[in-house]
Amino acid sequence: MVSVNYAEHPTRDVFPTQPMTDTTTTTAVAAAPAPVANAHMMVPLALFALYIIWGSTYLGIRYALESYPPFLLAGIRFLGAGTALFAFLRLRGVALPTPRQWRNAAVTGVLLLGFGNGLVCFAEQHVSSGIAAVAVASMPLFAALFSGMYGEWPTRRETVGLVIGFIGVIVLNLGSGLSGSRLGAIALLVAAMSWAFGSAWSRRQEMPAGPMNTAAQMLCASVALLVVGYGSGEHLPAHPTARATAAVVYLAVFGSIIAFSAYLYVLKHARPALATSYAYVNPPVAVLFGVMLAGESVGPYDIAGMAIILIGVGAITLARLRRQPARGR
Repeated sequence: MVSVNYAEHPTRDVFPTQPMTDTTTTTAVAAAPAPVANAHMMVPLALFALYIIWGSTYLGIRYALESYPPFLLAGIRFLGAGTALFAFLRLRGVALPTPRQWRNAAVTGVLLLGFGNGLVCFAEQHVSSGIAAVAVASMPLFAALFSGMYGEWPTRRETVGLVIGFIGVIVLNLGSGLSGSRLGAIALLVAAMSWAFGSAWSRRQEMPAGPMNTAAQMLCASVALLVVGYGSGEHLPAHPTARATAAVVYLAVFGSIIAFSAYLYVLKHARPALATSYAYVNPPVAVLFGVMLAGESVGPYDIAGMAIILIGVGAITLARLRRQPARGR
């Protein structure tokens, strides 16, 4: 998952876990609009990529874990994607970040990608990919709370959404998917909280401009993840399975680079609410992939928890959309 400003666009791994930019990226990509006819065709295709690719990354992580340990898996993924994106930007003449920007990108990258995605990989050793996606869907709830640290306290409607969402988290923890692994449940909640806090914090910092922000975050997070992986005794497999290695490549190329580019395109040519709609679609897509391709099971508490969480996230998003016109007056 790469860094998306969820404090402003409150919606998910995963890319990132999934996926993930900040307001500077939004400004950069909005500079050169494409022809309307092309946008009418490309926006649905880009949304399809977001829904399917980011929804499938949770299953991709599960397959990669067949051979690769969790933190080294995340580290390799972001190192490969970050290096490719960084090299491409430098070849196109994009300036290097300043020392302050590198520092801020490192802090944000560790929070969003290190804790946010690394802990999702760790948790998927103990819980199914679909349940992991549902738990991470609670991230916008924490984002709304952490925004209060900077004076943006939830409104009454947003508070209702928060209460509904956290009830969903409780119900989800009653199901067999998370109740059987408290360690996995804690890891997923910490991942969601870290992503939310990193998003709220980064909004008020000087970050690298445009896609360089994402490349810097991935590079910094990859270093932290590799240090944690090797420091905790993880080792790269001597003979990884072909499916596991293919999953790592898929996560880096499709989950990080292609889906992220699709997100930027939709963000430039459509309303933010549509661009961030993947947050509602990814959990059921991830559950469907897990059930159909990996034989995962989903119980009634799991389904109920997912539905309640998504209702809460939807209520927060609608409340924020209603606030935006009032701020412009």
